[in-house]
Amino acid sequence: MQEVPHVPGAQVPRATPGYAAAHDNNNVYAAPPPNYRMDEDLSSEGKKSDPELAPVDKTATVQEGHEKFNRLGWKRLTVCLIVEAIALGSLSIPSAFAKLGMVAGVIMCVGLGLVAIYTSYVVGQVKLRYPAVSHYSDAVELIWGRFGKELTGVMFALFLILLVGSHALTGTIAWINIVDNYAICALVWGVVSLIILLILALPPTFAEFAILGYIDFVSIIAAILVTIIATGIQAHDAPGGLSAVNWSAWPPADTSFYEAFLATTNIIFAYSFAVCQFSFMSEMHTPKDYVKSIWALGLIEIFIYTVTGALIYAFVGQDVKSPALLSAGTTVSRIAFGIALPVIFISGSINGTVVGRYIMDRAFPNSPIRFVATPAGWGIWVVLIACITVIGWVIAEAIPFFNALLGLISSLFISGFTFYFPALFWFQLVKVGKWNEGWKNISLSILNAIVFVIGLVVLGAGTYASVEDILTQYNSGDVRSPFTCSAQSYA
Repeated sequence: MQEVPHVPGAQVPRATPGYAAAHDNNNVYAAPPPNYRMDEDLSSEGKKSDPELAPVDKTATVQEGHEKFNRLGWKRLTVCLIVEAIALGSLSIPSAFAKLGMVAGVIMCVGLGLVAIYTSYVVGQVKLRYPAVSHYSDAVELIWGRFGKELTGVMFALFLILLVGSHALTGTIAWINIVDNYAICALVWGVVSLIILLILALPPTFAEFAILGYIDFVSIIAAILVTIIATGIQAHDAPGGLSAVNWSAWPPADTSFYEAFLATTNIIFAYSFAVCQFSFMSEMHTPKDYVKSIWALGLIEIFIYTVTGALIYAFVGQDVKSPALLSAGTTVSRIAFGIALPVIFISGSINGTVVGRYIMDRAFPNSPIRFVATPAGWGIWVVLIACITVIGWVIAEAIPFFNALLGLISSLFISGFTFYFPALFWFQLVKVGKWNEGWKNISLSILNAIVFVIGLVVLGAGTYASVEDILTQYNSGDVRSPFTCSAQSYA
């Protein structure tokens, strides 16, 4: 992989679309996006001789706030990435294996995991070269201009808010299964989930949030182990034992293209950690250490997803449910859902925190409010997080085919965040010299061209598969009513 030196504060006139590509990026560094100041700007605060800094001199909380949001090391970055990436969706991987077959399932888990590690590496290289980039939209601005910044900002915020809503729904389903009382209105559990997500999203820095991440990781590992052990024991005790399980190395003959690709997108979206990487890296005290984090996360994900998918599919077979813990039997699934509660809510709340940080950075670029260091800052932060969480919950409850809609949004957005944007970043912001200048540039150019094509395929085929899934749900009558009180409809 091609390293890029970290040169804080290096500036040239503001990059315009195509600028970097036209100059082959030889020692070209873009100026920070509008409203973002470089580190050396902050280090000069407090100098009374400079009248332009007079407004900053009035308060010490700006510098203190910058220090507060500069405490993330690579280990805690890994934890934040794990929280954002590995959630209860990992237990949907076995159902993807059931559609793809064991061989294709393993190949997809390993292959797509390696691609995700590489694209996240490229994202990190962009951050090192352009240290003023704080969120994904800032990076897209460097190649697509102001329009790209605003478009990507909307995509970024919308996708993460919908993820908050998705976790609220998952929490509702979990509470219903744990309590096992269908007489209680489902909206009660929805509101409970909403409140928990809101409270957990309140820590404003990712270094603080990482503390919750350790609980999150233990929770998902424990839930996966309980599910694997329970399904393994059930398969062993069933007539015929493990040899009687109807799993296959190849896709079932009746699997349609849209079903197979929908299963593939489940794996693709499980590796979509690059979407929040810029936001996390903006709080690192040693940004170049990010490489350790993405390798640690990537290898952990590949191992968890492959082992979980292969073992549970081998134990349950074609009838495996999604999430797979529903296949572990009523009692065990209730226990597994209880164990998984922390990961459901912690992984969901970090999406709200990321959106909150993005909005605060855009709305208060030069104010102490941005750093949540004053009573006014905390008041705005709490209201903002509450609004984000409530909006996500309302959308999730109001749209009866919300999960299928989330699949559609993911196809439209993750195809860019994980694949074609990083490929474009490499060609226009990271590459040094011409694409055919030396074996390294030729090899990386081919690799990034392949990644770009993968992104376009996910965009097109994933969108088609998601639309087909929505139509299938409507035709089969599996769509619940908006704001339904019926707990049975979530079963």
